[in-house]
Amino acid sequence: MTLVPRPGGGARCLVGGRRGEGSRSAFELRDGELYAEGVPLATIAERYGTPCYVYSRAALEGAWRALDAALAGVPHLLCYAMKANANLAVLDVFARLGSGFDIVSGGELARVVAAGGDPGRTVFSGVGKSAAEMRQALDAGILCFNVESAAELERLDAVARERGRVAPVSFRVNPDVDPKTHPYISTGLKESKFGIAYGDALPLYRQARAMRGIAIRGIDIHIGSQITDLAPYREAARKVLDLVDRLAGEGIRLDHVDLGGGLGIRYRDEAPLPVAEYAAMLRGLFAGRAEKLVLEPGRWLVADAGVLLTRVEYLKPGPAKHFAIVDAAMNDLLRPALYDAWHGVDPVRPRSGPGTRWEIVGPVCESADFLAHDRVLDLAPGDLLAVRAAGAYAMAMSSNYNARPRAAEVMVDGDRAHLVRRRETAAELHAAESTLPR
Repeated sequence: MTLVPRPGGGARCLVGGRRGEGSRSAFELRDGELYAEGVPLATIAERYGTPCYVYSRAALEGAWRALDAALAGVPHLLCYAMKANANLAVLDVFARLGSGFDIVSGGELARVVAAGGDPGRTVFSGVGKSAAEMRQALDAGILCFNVESAAELERLDAVARERGRVAPVSFRVNPDVDPKTHPYISTGLKESKFGIAYGDALPLYRQARAMRGIAIRGIDIHIGSQITDLAPYREAARKVLDLVDRLAGEGIRLDHVDLGGGLGIRYRDEAPLPVAEYAAMLRGLFAGRAEKLVLEPGRWLVADAGVLLTRVEYLKPGPAKHFAIVDAAMNDLLRPALYDAWHGVDPVRPRSGPGTRWEIVGPVCESADFLAHDRVLDLAPGDLLAVRAAGAYAMAMSSNYNARPRAAEVMVDGDRAHLVRRRETAAELHAAESTLPR
C-alpha cells in the first residue's frame, strides 16, 4: 500500500515530542482520550487489534521538513537511515519529500526501490557487504558505497571491473571521537568495528585513486546514535574536514562530505540538541566549501512519530513488585531489554485515581521481558496503553521469539488510518519450514 498525496502536498505542523522546537505532539489527549492525529487510538485497537504500531504521517513529514529547512542555504542531501524503521509506507513518505536513503543491506536497497525511492540518492553503509550486494547496488546505480575497510575496497574494485562498471565510493573514517552515549551505539571510537582508522585513510585514498573499478566521491563518518551534545559532532566534523583539505592538497577532490546521523531525542529527561543550533554549526563549518553536505538522520525523524499500542491482559500484585502483564513483549520492543532503555507509557483513556507502581511486562518467557519499570498508573485489565517513541528501532528490531507473530503497523494520515503492514499469522511463521521425511 502507498499513501495518497495530500492536496497541494502540504504537511500538518505536528511533530512528535520535540520540546523546544516550536511543535506539538502528533499523539495528544482530547476529551480524556489519546488520539493519533485525528483518529482515536482506541478505534485503531478495535479495528486492527493489539499489539499494534501506529505512525503519524504528519509527524514524519514535519520532522523531515524541519531539518531540511534548517539547512537552507547549505547544499545538502538528507539520506534517511532506514534501519530505524523500514516500513514501505514510511519510506514512501520520505521518498515523496525527495529524501535520499542510507542502507546497510541488499534487502534494504530492495525496499527503497519498492517504495519508490531513488537509488541515485542512496548511500550503502555497513562493514560486511557481500559481492552479491555490491552487484545489486552497482546495477541499481546507487549514489555511493561507504567503504569501511581495505579488504572491502579490493572486493568492490574487483566486482565493479567484473561488472564493467566503476563503483562510486566514500571511505567511512573513524575519527576516534567519544559521542558520550550508550556504549552499544557508540560507533566512532578506535575500538569500534566500524570505519577505517583516521591515520589509515590518506594511504587508502591514494590506493583507491589507482584502481580502475573505483571512483572517489566523498568521505563519511558516523560517531554514534542518540547524541545530545554538540561538542562531539563539532570535533568529528573538524577532523574530517581537515582530512578533506589534505586530500585536496594531493589532488583528490571530493564531491561530498557525509557526517552521518545520530541526533538524539527525548525519551525521558534527555535534552536534545535544538535543530537550529545543530544546523548553525554545520552552516559555519561548510561556509565557502565546495563539497555537498550529506546527513544520515534516522531516529530523529521517526521515533516520536510512532507508538506501540498494547492492551493489559492481567494485573498481578505481588509482595515485592506489582506486574501489569500486557500483550506486547520484548519481541515487539527490544530496546528496554537490550539497552535498559526508557520509553514513556501512557494510558489511552487515563483515569484520575492515585495509581499503583507497576512493572509493565509481556508474556515472553524471559525475565528481561519488560517494556517499563516502576510506572505509577491507575490500571484495570483490558486497558489500552501507548508506549511512546516507538517509531524507531521497534518494529525494525522485532522478532518471532516464542513463535509470536509480529504486530500490525498502521499509518494515520489526518482522520484516516491505513493498514500498512498486516499482522502475521501463526501459520506464516513456519510456512518456509518442513519436517523430516518419515
